[in-house]
Amino acid sequence: MDAAQQESTEKAREQQTTWYGEPLGTLFRRLIADLGLNQARLAVVLGLSAPMLSQLMSGQRAKIGNPAVVQRVRSLQELAAEVRGGRISAAEATSAMEEIRRTSGGNVLGTHSTAARSSSIGVPANPTKRVVREIQALLRSVSDATEIQSASRLLADTHPELAEFLRVYGIARTREAVEHYESHQG
Repeated sequence: MDAAQQESTEKAREQQTTWYGEPLGTLFRRLIADLGLNQARLAVVLGLSAPMLSQLMSGQRAKIGNPAVVQRVRSLQELAAEVRGGRISAAEATSAMEEIRRTSGGNVLGTHSTAARSSSIGVPANPTKRVVREIQALLRSVSDATEIQSASRLLADTHPELAEFLRVYGIARTREAVEHYESHQG
């Protein structure tokens, strides 16, 4: 790899860290290990082509363009945490992955929501986290992290609460967004 390609790859990984919390190669390798998948199966579950998954993992591409795929990644992260914590079995995880594969990722109240899927495999749903994830997915589907951060800075002096909302739900980790959401419930 020449210096220009290496620089481009490093920039893509930095952007991925901003958008997704870590480079996608790291995230996807952890999902593969936690859920007992291979790269080809992960691509199928996410709804990506194998070459696209490979390009995202290697840093040749920075962004997942389809918001439904981003939501599937988040759903798989939640599922992997349940598996790591021993709260669901491998068989339940396999069933849940098939449900994730079939979902478009945007249905908050329908049968394909995280809550409905969790209930169907015996995992208690976290309604606050589900709502926060949906807000994050919607916000991140209309703008990338750089634009959200810029908008937040522009609003900081005149509309600090709105600036904070954009920053927390558009850029920050889900944990911080859940804390923000819970602190504003009355």
